[in-house]
This record gives sequence, C-alpha cells and structure tokens, in this order.
Amino acid sequence: MTRRRLGFWQRFAVVLVKPVMTVWTRRTWRGMEHLRHDGGIIIVPNHLSHADPLVSAHFVYDAGRWPRFLGKASVFRVPVVGWILHRCLQIPVERGTVDAVKSLDALVAALREGGAVVIYPEGTTTREPDLWPMRGKTGAARLALATGAPVIPVAMWGPERLFDPRNNRLGLRPRIPVTVVAGPPVDLSRWAGSTPTKATLEEMTDTIMLRLRDQLAEIRGGTPPPLWERPARAAGAARPTRGREDAA
Repeated sequence: MTRRRLGFWQRFAVVLVKPVMTVWTRRTWRGMEHLRHDGGIIIVPNHLSHADPLVSAHFVYDAGRWPRFLGKASVFRVPVVGWILHRCLQIPVERGTVDAVKSLDALVAALREGGAVVIYPEGTTTREPDLWPMRGKTGAARLALATGAPVIPVAMWGPERLFDPRNNRLGLRPRIPVTVVAGPPVDLSRWAGSTPTKATLEEMTDTIMLRLRDQLAEIRGGTPPPLWERPARAAGAARPTRGREDAA
C-alpha cells in the first residue's frame, strides 16, 4: 500500500508521529530499495528498544510502504485506541491461546493483500548486555514458508539512545542519531515447499538472525558474538550454549 492510498486514520497517525520523529532523530536510512513497492513482504528488524516501532515505522513509511505491526490483542480491545489501530491496518495477535492460529491467518491475508508486515523475530527487546540480537522465535519463518513472501532484514542502531531498556533512560534531546539499513531478502529458497517442522523453522530462523546480526555488525562496528547453539535433538542432550560460530 503506497502513501497515495492511505485512509484518513492512517494519515492522522502520520501527522501525529512523523513530525516528532523528524525533530527527535537524525536519520541515516539505507537499503530502502529492498522494500519493494508491490507485493507482500515480511520485514524483520532487530529489537533494541521500546522506541524501535517508531523508528522502523518511520523508515518503512519513508520507503513508500505502510507498516503493519503485530500488537497484543488486548490492546485492540481498548476503547478508541483499538478502533484506531484497526483502521490503521495493524494486526492483533492472540498469544498463547487457541485463537493464535487466527493471528497467523490474519498475517497471511495481509501479505496476500500486498502488505508490509513487520515482525520482531526476537519477540521482545534483546536481553544481550551489548544489545546484539538474541535467538529468534519462529513466527517469521513460519509465515515465510506459508506464503513465499520475501523476508527483508532491517538492522537498526540508535533507538537505544531514544530509550535505553538497560536503565530505562529516555533521551529527550533533538536529533539523536539513528541508523536503519534494509538488506536484500534472506535466501530461504532451500526450504521452499518444506513441511513446517520444528527443525525446519529453527534452521530458517537462525539463517534470518545470522543475517540480522551481521548487518548490525556492519553498522555499529566491532566483532559480533558467536551464534547461539540450538539444543541437540538426541536424548539427554545438554542445554544450549553460546560459543559456536555458524559456518553459513
């Protein structure tokens, strides 16, 4: 969905949020060409801060797409707020309930409508002390397998200066530097048509997270930590540890 086709409430959200972000941040945007203008895409950013949705929404909107985030279904039941979220085409997610499959159906429908769906594969802000990505959850991989939509990695560095989750510090000065870089679609072709087994989804997720990690390393510099290990599947296997570098 391009900006020309936005409805009243979507334009209202832009008028409300974009001027604040324009003053609050000094932006370095790269890779917007990967957020193609036609067809559904799955956007997977790393998750540094509670300010991430504002930054990523600004980036996606400036790239010419309308971001469709996932939100807790309970928020959509709040009077007025939920009504506006629905009209801004945001997607409620039922977590840990028998209705969770309805959330997947809603995501599939959004992609088939040509939407730009934003999923944070870590599920929450990273708990790594240096804010590197954590091991991801398999939702984005499951959605990619179900729809064939391209998965676009979006690495962000700087939202933690807007709000740092490690000390709950809010940055209030204007023009805080933020960098957002979208990369080309993650190559998941080897799994095309596969059954969504746990092993397949975890392999796909690790491939996505490796790309995000390396993309983030290019932005912030330094040596990223080695990837986590998935637990061995043999009986009596040890708990997962950090320390083996993925050969991919």
